Amino acid sequence: MTKDHENRPRRILVADDEEYIVRVVSFKLESAGYEVVEAIDGADAWSKVLTGDIDLVLTDHQMPLMTGLELAGRIADDPSTRHIPVIMLTARGFRLDAEEIVASRIVELIAKPFSPRGLLDRIRETIDAAEPDRGRAA
Repeated sequence: MTKDHENRPRRILVADDEEYIVRVVSFKLESAGYEVVEAIDGADAWSKVLTGDIDLVLTDHQMPLMTGLELAGRIADDPSTRHIPVIMLTARGFRLDAEEIVASRIVELIAKPFSPRGLLDRIRETIDAAEPDRGRAA
Protein backbone atom coordinates (compact mmCIF):
# COMPACT_ATOMS: atom_id res chain seq x y z
CA MET A 1 0.00 0.00 0.00
CA THR A 2 1.42 3.40 -0.95
CA LYS A 3 1.63 6.35 1.39
CA ASP A 4 -0.90 8.21 -0.80
CA HIS A 5 -3.34 5.34 -0.40
CA GLU A 6 -2.89 5.36 3.37
CA ASN A 7 -3.59 9.11 3.65
CA ARG A 8 -6.54 9.51 1.30
CA PRO A 9 -10.16 9.23 2.45
CA ARG A 10 -11.60 5.73 2.18
CA ARG A 11 -13.44 5.28 -1.13
CA ILE A 12 -16.88 3.65 -1.05
CA LEU A 13 -18.66 2.45 -4.19
CA VAL A 14 -22.45 2.84 -3.88
CA ALA A 15 -24.29 0.78 -6.50
CA ASP A 16 -28.07 0.98 -6.72
CA ASP A 17 -30.50 1.60 -9.57
CA GLU A 18 -32.70 3.68 -7.25
CA GLU A 19 -31.42 7.26 -7.55
CA TYR A 20 -32.92 8.26 -4.19
CA ILE A 21 -30.98 5.55 -2.34
CA VAL A 22 -27.72 6.56 -4.03
CA ARG A 23 -28.29 10.24 -3.17
CA VAL A 24 -29.13 9.62 0.50
CA VAL A 25 -26.30 7.15 1.10
CA SER A 26 -23.75 9.25 -0.81
CA PHE A 27 -24.67 12.36 1.19
CA LYS A 28 -24.34 10.50 4.49
CA LEU A 29 -20.99 8.98 3.53
CA GLU A 30 -19.54 12.22 2.15
CA SER A 31 -20.66 14.06 5.30
CA ALA A 32 -18.72 11.47 7.31
CA GLY A 33 -15.54 12.11 5.29
CA TYR A 34 -15.66 9.25 2.81
CA GLU A 35 -15.12 9.62 -0.91
CA VAL A 36 -18.06 8.16 -2.85
CA VAL A 37 -18.11 6.58 -6.29
CA GLU A 38 -21.62 5.98 -7.67
CA ALA A 39 -22.88 3.27 -10.02
CA ILE A 40 -26.35 2.88 -11.51
CA ASP A 41 -26.24 -0.86 -12.23
CA GLY A 42 -24.07 -3.90 -11.63
CA ALA A 43 -22.08 -3.63 -14.86
CA ASP A 44 -21.28 0.03 -14.16
CA ALA A 45 -20.23 -0.94 -10.63
CA TRP A 46 -17.94 -3.73 -11.85
CA SER A 47 -16.15 -1.40 -14.27
CA LYS A 48 -15.64 1.12 -11.45
CA VAL A 49 -14.31 -1.58 -9.11
CA LEU A 50 -11.74 -2.49 -11.76
CA THR A 51 -10.69 1.09 -12.51
CA GLY A 52 -10.97 2.65 -9.06
CA ASP A 53 -9.17 2.29 -5.78
CA ILE A 54 -12.25 1.06 -3.91
CA ASP A 55 -12.16 0.25 -0.19
CA LEU A 56 -15.73 -1.06 0.22
CA VAL A 57 -18.68 -1.82 -2.05
CA LEU A 58 -22.24 -1.14 -0.95
CA THR A 59 -24.56 -2.71 -3.50
CA ASP A 60 -28.22 -3.36 -3.96
CA HIS A 61 -29.11 -6.95 -4.79
CA GLN A 62 -31.67 -6.29 -7.51
CA MET A 63 -30.08 -4.21 -10.27
CA PRO A 64 -30.17 -4.33 -14.05
CA LEU A 65 -27.38 -5.82 -16.21
CA MET A 66 -25.72 -7.56 -13.24
CA THR A 67 -27.22 -8.26 -9.83
CA GLY A 68 -25.47 -7.32 -6.63
CA LEU A 69 -24.87 -11.02 -6.00
CA GLU A 70 -23.19 -11.41 -9.39
CA LEU A 71 -21.11 -8.29 -8.68
CA ALA A 72 -20.04 -9.63 -5.28
CA GLY A 73 -19.14 -12.95 -6.90
CA ARG A 74 -16.92 -11.26 -9.47
CA ILE A 75 -15.23 -9.20 -6.76
CA ALA A 76 -14.62 -12.37 -4.71
CA ASP A 77 -13.31 -14.35 -7.70
CA ASP A 78 -10.84 -11.75 -8.97
CA PRO A 79 -7.48 -11.82 -7.14
CA SER A 80 -7.07 -8.07 -7.65
CA THR A 81 -10.40 -7.25 -5.96
CA ARG A 82 -11.15 -10.06 -3.50
CA HIS A 83 -9.85 -7.96 -0.58
CA ILE A 84 -12.73 -5.47 -1.05
CA PRO A 85 -15.54 -6.03 1.48
CA VAL A 86 -19.10 -6.05 0.10
CA ILE A 87 -22.23 -5.04 2.00
CA MET A 88 -25.47 -5.85 0.21
CA LEU A 89 -28.82 -4.11 0.47
CA THR A 90 -31.87 -6.29 -0.06
CA ALA A 91 -35.62 -5.85 -0.10
CA ARG A 92 -37.13 -6.65 3.29
CA GLY A 93 -37.98 -10.33 3.44
CA PHE A 94 -35.73 -11.24 0.51
CA ARG A 95 -33.47 -14.15 1.36
CA LEU A 96 -30.21 -15.24 -0.20
CA ASP A 97 -28.92 -18.77 0.06
CA ALA A 98 -26.22 -19.02 2.76
CA GLU A 99 -23.87 -20.75 0.30
CA GLU A 100 -24.21 -17.81 -2.13
CA ILE A 101 -23.37 -15.35 0.64
CA VAL A 102 -20.27 -17.30 1.66
CA ALA A 103 -19.12 -17.88 -1.94
CA SER A 104 -19.54 -14.17 -2.74
CA ARG A 105 -17.82 -13.13 0.51
CA ILE A 106 -20.60 -10.70 1.39
CA VAL A 107 -19.86 -9.34 4.86
CA GLU A 108 -23.41 -8.27 5.64
CA LEU A 109 -26.96 -8.13 4.28
CA ILE A 110 -28.96 -5.04 5.23
CA ALA A 111 -32.71 -4.91 4.56
CA LYS A 112 -34.39 -1.89 2.97
CA PRO A 113 -35.64 0.35 4.39
CA PHE A 114 -32.58 0.93 6.53
CA SER A 115 -31.31 3.55 8.94
CA PRO A 116 -28.69 5.73 7.21
CA ARG A 117 -26.96 6.18 10.59
CA GLY A 118 -26.96 2.44 11.22
CA LEU A 119 -25.61 1.83 7.72
CA LEU A 120 -22.82 4.35 8.29
CA ASP A 121 -21.90 2.64 11.57
CA ARG A 122 -21.75 -0.76 9.83
CA ILE A 123 -19.58 0.65 7.02
CA ARG A 124 -17.17 2.13 9.59
CA GLU A 125 -16.97 -1.18 11.44
CA THR A 126 -16.32 -3.08 8.21
CA ILE A 127 -13.58 -0.74 7.04
CA ASP A 128 -11.97 -0.75 10.50
CA ALA A 129 -12.01 -4.57 10.52
CA ALA A 130 -10.46 -4.69 7.04
CA GLU A 131 -7.73 -2.24 8.07
CA PRO A 132 -7.20 -2.66 11.82
CA ASP A 133 -3.95 -0.69 11.81
CA ARG A 134 -5.53 2.33 10.13
CA GLY A 135 -8.11 3.11 12.82
CA ARG A 136 -11.38 4.91 12.19
CA ALA A 137 -11.64 6.20 8.61
CA ALA A 138 -13.97 9.08 9.17
